[in-house]
Amino acid sequence: MQTIDLAIIILFLIGNTLFGLWHGKSNKSSGDYFLGGHNLPWIISMLSIVASETSVLTFVSVPGLAYRGDWTFLQLAMGYIIGRILVSFILLPMYFKHGVSSIYEVIGIRFGPGMHKLAAIVFLVTRTLGDAIRFLAAGVVVQVVTGWPLPVSIMIIGVVTLVYTLSGGIKAVIWLESFQFGLYLLGGILSIIFLLHNMEQSFPDILIFLAKSGKLNIINSDTHILTNPLSFFSAFIGGILLSLSSHGVDYMMVQRVLGCKDLGSARKAMIGSGFFVFFQFSVFLLAGSLISVFMHGAPMEKDREFAFFIVHYLPAGLKGLLVAGVLSAAMSTHSSAINSLASSTVNDILGGKASLGFSRVISFVWAIVLIIIALMFDAGNKAMVMIGLEIASFTYGGLLGLFLLSKSKQHFHSSSLGIGLVASMGIVFILKYLGLAWTWYISISVLMNLFVSIGIDMFFFRKQVSKS
Repeated sequence: MQTIDLAIIILFLIGNTLFGLWHGKSNKSSGDYFLGGHNLPWIISMLSIVASETSVLTFVSVPGLAYRGDWTFLQLAMGYIIGRILVSFILLPMYFKHGVSSIYEVIGIRFGPGMHKLAAIVFLVTRTLGDAIRFLAAGVVVQVVTGWPLPVSIMIIGVVTLVYTLSGGIKAVIWLESFQFGLYLLGGILSIIFLLHNMEQSFPDILIFLAKSGKLNIINSDTHILTNPLSFFSAFIGGILLSLSSHGVDYMMVQRVLGCKDLGSARKAMIGSGFFVFFQFSVFLLAGSLISVFMHGAPMEKDREFAFFIVHYLPAGLKGLLVAGVLSAAMSTHSSAINSLASSTVNDILGGKASLGFSRVISFVWAIVLIIIALMFDAGNKAMVMIGLEIASFTYGGLLGLFLLSKSKQHFHSSSLGIGLVASMGIVFILKYLGLAWTWYISISVLMNLFVSIGIDMFFFRKQVSKS
């Protein structure tokens, strides 16, 4: 990288740090630190949701999917929109009705403190593993671009994010995420402009070539819907359930809309984020397709295609801006994970009894845990975006089942709920062994949770009550 590239990156890192330190002055309590005083604009919350969920995986893995294949990944994004509409009208009213600081408090209100803590622990484990993968993806890109060792790349991202997250809390995180989202989306758009400017063919001719090559296909008509995660029905239904789970029962996502002033604002943020994600995926898929034409489809290491293009083809200045975009994507998800993990620990595990200073200590501990796990992960042979989604699919079904059961009027014994939750996660290991597409994991695990919880409660615990 040239001097101007390094200057842009250093200025970006310093700016993030100073903004977080400045925002830290407005935090007077753990409530301010974790929920921003319930005064966050819905547009900012919406952009923060998008930044948190797509992160660097969009920057690295999604262009790679288009480079090697087509646009069928958008089928998931179609389902995302429907899933968020369902969240807005099924789950958000319940959260705002109870005025909770953490969504798992709803489980506690309905089923008792034991299930409250169990649901929170499941979230903590899932979010930690999922975000460690995203953190690793960020390190991979920085490694390719800078030539630094992967552990060094991970540490640099982790330390800078840690500083502004610890000081500024959720307000700094959300405002910075909104800026970071704009920066890395701009990076994708500028890459497209650069490619079109430096290719001999016109844009319509390129699109015609890509269409004839099948690289613009969005709908996958493969009939093997149980084994191919990107066949239409598998991807679309999987996208609906994944979004319903990730944005309905994953505290990191819901935390952003809980900071809004009312239910109407929260719904706008939630539903709007689905359309923004669809647009964002389209931008990065287009970038990947254009890079495949620009580089004549040369074989490349998986998930390194876009990073290789940045390093070897972009001019000075633009390269620095793109690297800043990569760092933005990485830091947005990492900061969100730190704050939400700490918030859930304080509100769900410790019962909300934590000072502002102790809340920051817990944030620090979670930041170190994420760094350590990211260093332990191996990128493997799968696209990292798929690994991240697959990890979430192991537990999201069980959590979604719990929240659906909480809306019923039936009384459940905590043991039946616990067994149902464990069974819903255990069935996923069997489904994976059988080769079922991961997009079906959530739907089957939700049904498993419902059937096991209701069945055990009905045929075992109710019989015990009647005998007594």
